[in-house]
Amino acid sequence: MKALEKRIGNYLLPPGIEIFERGWLSANNILLFSEEDVSLVDSGYCAHQQMTVDLVANALKQHGLNKLNKVVNTHLHSDHCGGNAVLSEVFDCEIWIPEAEAIAVRDWNENLLSFQQLGQECPSFTHHALLVPGEEILLGSYRWQILAAPGHDNHSVMLYQEQHQILISADALWEEGFGVIFPELWGESGFEEVAQTLELIEGLPVALVIPGHGKPFTDVKKSIETAKSRLDYLSSDADRNARHGAKVLLKYKLLEWRSQKLAVVNEWIAGTPVLENIRKQLNMSSETFQTWLVEALVKSKAAVIENGFLMNQD
Repeated sequence: MKALEKRIGNYLLPPGIEIFERGWLSANNILLFSEEDVSLVDSGYCAHQQMTVDLVANALKQHGLNKLNKVVNTHLHSDHCGGNAVLSEVFDCEIWIPEAEAIAVRDWNENLLSFQQLGQECPSFTHHALLVPGEEILLGSYRWQILAAPGHDNHSVMLYQEQHQILISADALWEEGFGVIFPELWGESGFEEVAQTLELIEGLPVALVIPGHGKPFTDVKKSIETAKSRLDYLSSDADRNARHGAKVLLKYKLLEWRSQKLAVVNEWIAGTPVLENIRKQLNMSSETFQTWLVEALVKSKAAVIENGFLMNQD
């Protein structure tokens, strides 16, 4: 069983790690494998679940592996755990989730889980074990530290491999920023948590970051500086952060739809709880908010309107 060597910048990825860089509906997946353990970090969005199964099955075959032991979720947003149910069914693997999400998943509590709040979908799944910040976990050949990473999601974790200085950062750090600071959109603290998580990353010896979205990168200092600048920009105006979050959520849904009647789009906007929170924060009427949000996407060239349809534009 031999892993293919892969160089990222000047960094040579150690054996037993394969990265599936996905699009924006599905978070990146990381396969970590050895004769002792085969694990997948994050499982993508449910609309892409067959692709996720195929990626895993093909990688297992390529590396002469006959089992996927576990799926590990950095956090429970739908683009990171939407493939849990199908992977559990197809590969008979365990599902590991952040400790703080245990009750929500056990009871499948829609009020505690984010899917309904964000207007997204995720097939229900059962968890088998918990990721506890401060503890370690075996993923493939290596032991990884579990680090709390609140901000984008206050229950999120990152995974750090000290020997090879690899950080699986999820949505806490991208090459040019970080994920939407969702807690701020439903009245919880998030800005300060993002700052604390960036400080934590800054204090670690990190040679390679594998983010939740986008390509892996090695210029960690530059990315942290970019993220701090972005945080300053968003935290200086709560309404600015709210508008950004609203646009991201509609764009994400449009990536799934590709094209949708404007009437259905407006119905989805009105029925998505976090967007209703944002509407109230911005002090807009429902009709004004819906018009603004659709036009904001069009203005940014992320969408076009044709014949009464809102259509995705990449």
